[in-house]
Amino acid sequence: MKLFAINLLLALAWAALMGELTVTTLLSGFVIAYLIMCLVFLKSSNNRSEVRSYLIRFPNIIRFFFFYVAEILKSNIQVAYDILTPSFHMRPGVIALPIEAKTDAEITVLANLISMTPGTLSLDVSKDRKTLFVHAMFIDDPALLKKEITEQLERRVLEIMR
Repeated sequence: MKLFAINLLLALAWAALMGELTVTTLLSGFVIAYLIMCLVFLKSSNNRSEVRSYLIRFPNIIRFFFFYVAEILKSNIQVAYDILTPSFHMRPGVIALPIEAKTDAEITVLANLISMTPGTLSLDVSKDRKTLFVHAMFIDDPALLKKEITEQLERRVLEIMR
């Protein structure tokens, strides 16, 4: 968290040097500060594991953001298509999804991201916290849906959170 604060301060300093406080200036300052931190901190830091964790985690967060936006768009299109066409394509149901998430934060983030995606809703977590029950509007193949959620969404969430 300390490294993120340093990155933000350097981005603000960049915006001050440029003489304008705009989104473009802040983003470019953030990227430039990030690259400088990659060069400086990795060579001189005593606590390299913390620095590496931040420097690796940040690109994963950016990749996850674009992945999740694409998933939301795909889900919105699928739900909108089903609503607007006269035929009924839904095959709703509930699946029991085995999860690797262990902490409360990991489980909560995963469940909320599933619920925010149109067409899916997290219902409950088992008492042993190893299974997440998910309602989905489109279950053509339950095994494929479990695999997609586990290998795409959960894996990416855990990359960011751990």
